[in-house]
Amino acid sequence: MEIKEAIAKAKENNQKAFNFLLDEFWDYVYGYQLKRIENENDAEDITIQTFSKAFDKIKTYNSKYAFKTWLITISKNIHIDLLRKEKSSINSRITDHEDDKIYRVLDDSPTPEDKLITEQNLAKLLRDIKKLKPHYQEVINLRYFQELSYAEISEELEEPMNNVKVKLLRAKKLLAAIIKK
Repeated sequence: MEIKEAIAKAKENNQKAFNFLLDEFWDYVYGYQLKRIENENDAEDITIQTFSKAFDKIKTYNSKYAFKTWLITISKNIHIDLLRKEKSSINSRITDHEDDKIYRVLDDSPTPEDKLITEQNLAKLLRDIKKLKPHYQEVINLRYFQELSYAEISEELEEPMNNVKVKLLRAKKLLAAIIKK
């Protein structure tokens, strides 16, 4: 399958085309992010988010540009957004005078109300996860509750790592659709 053909089929929601594009460009996007942030887990997470967003918006892809360039642009924007979120949540700056700068570290410890809300949200999330097919439940459990790496999940399930990544991507999309309902 050629890249142009795969893109055209992906625009028609062909899963094999999505898998082909993921296999074809995974190392390129992952390598790009790894050079930028020098953290394998973060680079992997951003790469997954990149493909998820790209596949959701594949119909907006303009063939005038190289597909690699489009993916890297998405990846770069996701990374920038994450950095902005990180920066704004770390601290808020209060200045009284030009020379006197005070930094207030935000207290992130949850209040009793926050704990109750979190427990309720977790219970709802677990109910939503149980609506997924068992193999999607398993991959979400291994990644997010047992916090295994993709390599460890691949060993556990005895499947190639790219299959694990695609399965997790699909599970997250299906779970998002369930949650939106």
